[in-house]
Parts: sequence; C-alpha cells; structure tokens
Amino acid sequence: MQLIAGGSGLVPLMAMIRARPAGPDPGIAPFRLLYSVREPGALLYAGELGERATDGTGLESAYACTRRAPEGHERPPGQVDAALVRAVTWPPESMPLTFVCGPTGFVESAAGLLVAACYDPALIRTERFGPTGGSQ
Repeated sequence: MQLIAGGSGLVPLMAMIRARPAGPDPGIAPFRLLYSVREPGALLYAGELGERATDGTGLESAYACTRRAPEGHERPPGQVDAALVRAVTWPPESMPLTFVCGPTGFVESAAGLLVAACYDPALIRTERFGPTGGSQ
C-alpha cells in the first residue's frame, strides 16, 4: 500500500498507519508514504513517523519539501514530480493500492503522475480539500 499526502492531507492517512498491527505480520502489506510539505517545520507527526519507520511494522517514508528543505536533504526544494514518484513508490507492476490526500491541486497532480507512470487508475483512491467557492 502506498500513501501520498500533501500538507495536512496526512491526517486521514495517519489513521490508516495507526490502524496497522503493532507487530510484523506476513499477511499485512508494507506501507510506503510520500509526504509533501512546505518546509521541515510543517511536518505533522514527525516524531511518530520517525518511530514507526523503525518499529518493524513496514512503514517506509520519504519527504518532499516544496519551499525549504532541511540542510543536507538529498533533494532540493520542489514539487512532487515524476522522478520522485518513480524513486519512492512501489513500482506500477506490483499493483499497489494507493491513497492520495491533500489540497485539490496536489491530489490532481499526484494522481496524474501515477496514471502517467502506468499505475492502474482503479487502484488509486483520492481525497481532496480546498475552498468551497462560497462567500463569507
């Protein structure tokens, strides 16, 4: 299973991460998380994600900082792009179930990158949020 989050789009995906069993189980698919934030200080659940990456439950995480990357980060600041998707997600032939959550523009872009990389659109689930367009 792969999870792709933009900003606070991580919140609903954390529920999925937390619902996984506490110990390794051969019947449970490993998770990969690609999390895009503006800067390192905006990382939600940073401590918990760090702990879960080493607790043996199969969570792998990669981060993309769009405005300012931490010193020494392997990737300069920038949007999630095709190269990053190829580098950190399960390959399309493994047919991963993918959940993408975040602002509408982020979700549309990430889902488009997945489809362009030959991921099965039927296995991509999206949840988006943003302005409703109503007046205040």
